[in-house]
Amino acid sequence: MNKLILSTVFAFLLIFVTPAFSQLSSKQIDVLMENALATFNVAGASIAIVKDGKIIHSKGYGFSDINNKKPVDENTNFQIASISKAFTTTALAILEEEGKSTWKDKVKDHIPEFKMYNDYVTENFNIIDLLTHRSGLGLGVGDLMWFPDGADFTIKDVVTCFQHFKPVSAFRTQFDYDNLLYIVAGEIVARASGQTYENFVQNRILRPLQMNRSYVGSLLSDESNLSSAHSSESGTIKTIDAYQSHIGSAAGGIYSNVGDMAKWMMVRLNKGKYGPDMKSSLFSLKNHNEMWRLHTVEDNNANPRYNSHFNGYGLGWDISDVKGNFKVSHTGGLPGMLSILTMYPDLNLGIIILTNTETSGAGLFYAVSNTIGDAYLGLDDFAWTDKLAARWKERIGKGDEVTTAVWAKVEASKNIPVRNEDFIGMYEDAWFGKMEVFEKEKQLWMKSHRSPKLNGPMAFYHANTFAIKWEYQAMNCDAFAMFALDEKGKAQSIKMKGISPNIDFSFDFHDLDLKRIK
Repeated sequence: MNKLILSTVFAFLLIFVTPAFSQLSSKQIDVLMENALATFNVAGASIAIVKDGKIIHSKGYGFSDINNKKPVDENTNFQIASISKAFTTTALAILEEEGKSTWKDKVKDHIPEFKMYNDYVTENFNIIDLLTHRSGLGLGVGDLMWFPDGADFTIKDVVTCFQHFKPVSAFRTQFDYDNLLYIVAGEIVARASGQTYENFVQNRILRPLQMNRSYVGSLLSDESNLSSAHSSESGTIKTIDAYQSHIGSAAGGIYSNVGDMAKWMMVRLNKGKYGPDMKSSLFSLKNHNEMWRLHTVEDNNANPRYNSHFNGYGLGWDISDVKGNFKVSHTGGLPGMLSILTMYPDLNLGIIILTNTETSGAGLFYAVSNTIGDAYLGLDDFAWTDKLAARWKERIGKGDEVTTAVWAKVEASKNIPVRNEDFIGMYEDAWFGKMEVFEKEKQLWMKSHRSPKLNGPMAFYHANTFAIKWEYQAMNCDAFAMFALDEKGKAQSIKMKGISPNIDFSFDFHDLDLKRIK
């Protein structure tokens, strides 16, 4: 999730630069964080800054659980979501150096059952293609397999599902963010190493770096200082269920804290070197350069504030230039967990911010990381917190207008007669499986047989379209179901799409093609 849409929400904020202010003090960072916490209505957050090989600030703010008021500290674990992707590419770099795989290995040579949408792409799809979001498939394709959590899809389902999707661009020509292909990359780590992805990353990356309070997926063994997930979308901060996935570790499954993530930033800024004498190496300079090389070009917003010239994706990293300085970064997003890691290698500077509130945490992490980065770049104070808060309010307001209008139309149409029997039945999609429309207390309901949290009442909206309010409400993901009828008025198929314009792209209902089977 983590994620692409968030990175474009604030692209309109362009301004020419004026001379500058200096590095923020710890006291100034405290004020910045506390102000952002209140402005964006975030329960808790933490931040670490590394500069010139030293941790110069590492601290928690607010609460890890709004109910018991437990404070966040530098060791509080959060789900870092898609920031985990760089650990997956690092695992593959280690295997490449051990001769167990290469970047250009064909995926099918490691996973014979892997199959894409045509034979040419299947035959030529290599490991780098798994990592660079240039498959030809659409944004977030197939993410319903692991969003929301609780589904029963397996790695076998994931590696064979891509044959059922229609490409939206030519192979290797366009950036479209993809989580499932990182899950496939994690399976290559498992098969090439002979151990689970979780064990490999825990033992070969986290332990050598002494990231002793960090865990991969199901290996989480200490929850004593684990942040709860929260949502403030209703206007009041409340806890929500923690997201858990049994297949998604390689795409977004690491639990960590800013204390440990500071160590991760330093090894990245040191080009793979670590330890007191810098004689230990996690990966080679060659693979450092490969991971931070521009593999997929994205649209360049040409922000005049930063005099940017390029923007794209490496291997698990967003890559760009700001004021003549190289920049690598990545965001992460899971329900109630939003984070950002930003590094400026030319300045030997790294910033990690972890938050625990959906979806306002993104406003906080952009505002704070941009303000701190701007200080080191010698830029003026742009008042990021105020500007992004205004933009956030506008975005949420526009989304609420759409959803309010939908449910108002549903309410106004509640007395329109509907022949429930024309829609009741079993429908199936080639990659997502069965979805059932049934009657419950004289109202139509829909449920997924493989993703049980997608279960909820259907209300007549217009023509052959119904609005579904899922019982799962940890994220904004209510959907339309649009039926196609035969000549007798009986439903034969269903297409779906999200109701809110602010729906997370991982709810790819639009990729479903449900056909009646019963």
